[in-house]
Amino acid sequence: MDSPPSVACVSDGNTNLIVPSETVEETPSRSDFSDDGEPVLEATADSSATVRSEAPPASSVVGPQIDPVDEESNRHSDNAPDDINDEKSFSYHYKKLWGITLPKVTLSAFTETGQAESSIEVPKQRLYIGRSPVISSSLADTPCATLGLEGVLDRLNATLRTSHILTASLSSLLNECIEKNNDFGTAYACLRSVWNTHGKSDIQSELRRCEEKDKEQREKALVGNRIIDPHLLPRRVWDLYSNRVVLWWIIDASLGSAWPWPISHAWVDEKDRMDVWTSINGKEWPVPIPKDASLELIRIEMLNLGVQYTWLDVLCLRQKGGLWEDLRAEEWKLDVPTIGYVYKRATVVIYLSGLGRPLSLKEGDLDSDRCWFRRAWTVQEVGWDRIIAGDTPDGPMHARTIDKDVNYEMDLLTRFHKQLESVRWSRLSRSLFSILVEMQKRVSTNPVDKVAGLTFLLLLRTMPAYHESESLEDAWTALVDAMYSQMRVYFLFGYPRAGLGCKKWRPTWMQIMTEPLPDGDYSGYVGHNDETGEDWYEGCCIEKALVQGLDVGSAEEHDQWGELVVKDANGIVHTFKIHVTHQCLIPEDVYTLLGDEWHRTWAVGRRLPGQRFEKVSVFSIGDRREKEKLKNLNVSSKSCNVLV
Repeated sequence: MDSPPSVACVSDGNTNLIVPSETVEETPSRSDFSDDGEPVLEATADSSATVRSEAPPASSVVGPQIDPVDEESNRHSDNAPDDINDEKSFSYHYKKLWGITLPKVTLSAFTETGQAESSIEVPKQRLYIGRSPVISSSLADTPCATLGLEGVLDRLNATLRTSHILTASLSSLLNECIEKNNDFGTAYACLRSVWNTHGKSDIQSELRRCEEKDKEQREKALVGNRIIDPHLLPRRVWDLYSNRVVLWWIIDASLGSAWPWPISHAWVDEKDRMDVWTSINGKEWPVPIPKDASLELIRIEMLNLGVQYTWLDVLCLRQKGGLWEDLRAEEWKLDVPTIGYVYKRATVVIYLSGLGRPLSLKEGDLDSDRCWFRRAWTVQEVGWDRIIAGDTPDGPMHARTIDKDVNYEMDLLTRFHKQLESVRWSRLSRSLFSILVEMQKRVSTNPVDKVAGLTFLLLLRTMPAYHESESLEDAWTALVDAMYSQMRVYFLFGYPRAGLGCKKWRPTWMQIMTEPLPDGDYSGYVGHNDETGEDWYEGCCIEKALVQGLDVGSAEEHDQWGELVVKDANGIVHTFKIHVTHQCLIPEDVYTLLGDEWHRTWAVGRRLPGQRFEKVSVFSIGDRREKEKLKNLNVSSKSCNVLV
């Protein structure tokens, strides 16, 4: 891998910038105004004079020349929807809160990437026009030292349409940006959230308070090998307005900051990816993206969706190949298990054909190991609502059905839309075994990721830290130990076999991934002692009972019926009909039974010394009258049993 380019490099990643020989400043001309008489600003140019005429211009600016496409962009702006009255927009709330109307801004794919708009397949990636205070990549890349104190202040005032003056405290704040060698994008990302919220003397203290709070939360969240705060906020987010990855505490400083809309995407094959060193993430690690994709075009599409902050794994989760590999491993312990929280109640933007790519569909796509529907991590990335990105006018999303049964002309399209529809309803079927069955169908590059991908879905009381080299069984054991007791009981009463690992009462990971799993609900609690590693069940127990008739398999794999024989206190024998829905044989013998609180489901096992219980299998009593009869015999008692 090539070494990372210098921060001073003008061109980074897949972005080509045109550097002028001298400063370019714009003043509104006739073509720069929309029909309502407002200036329309090209975000790729220094627009300080355009936004507020009283703001003094900087003496020197590094930025691209104005291209012919800008005139076309301004023509587009006449027909662009105005988000000033959209209650969900930043500009609406900004005006309501501060009485400031932000100007329309244009961000074109041509000036950001050098690609002609007509060559870009995804319409939403061609051009952004709106009132969000967006800056160009070229301005974002400009060092604060190049702009100077006055220049940084001018551009902040211009972008946010304010008229702050250079006080001593503000000078100290902006000078800190220069001393840290920040570019303007980083400074803008850090200061936008507090620019109007606090008195200038309070900005530094407020930012430091948020930083310390965030640091303390992350330090306290990881205790040993356990994450005790499952609802930890993401470490970083991508601020689309500044085009910079920022730490969460920076946007947390803002009152009512918008929750990030995370991006979910299918990872393309390694041969189709490239590593991009980009100033968006401060060039801290290479960003793997498809060779035919562009972070700048993704940004434009997200802006057109009305997004201010997003979470994108390749940008916000430290990747391999960076300068601090040891730091990556430490961050992943905490960051990987808590990824699911970003998606939990969010609107998720999904690239089904690869990050930033146009949505397409061809034979074999849905069966590929790279398919979004088949990846382990995407199980938890469904979110509260979903937007399919990369949409094109002639793409799969615009295909029409041919009948009332929602079939399409091509079987491939029918299958695609059915899978897409199943994602919508997947949130409603979140029982333990349904989640595990879904993970059986998934694949991952690192096998342990299939275990880690379940972490947030299972609503754990605590979370195991992530270790990418951990064995599958160790990762699975840590996950089961962290489950709530009422979820662990599903293994005791639902899983029909004895475990093949260190515990007999619950299955190994290999068993979970390779054997049919039951459905249904189960009641009770299986406790766990973190210090001793012991598991126990406290509930209904029959010390001695004969189980018979379930030692012969059924060729048709239908439910099988057998008998449970018990003696009451008077020595009278009672027989009950029992049945199983699995094909695990239960040899005829006298067993100890553990039952749920409804006397419906029973775990069959051997009594061991020390009130220990070794599971063999499970059966059910389906008839309500039979259950009541057994309960009223008083042959069972409540006891605590150590599960082995």
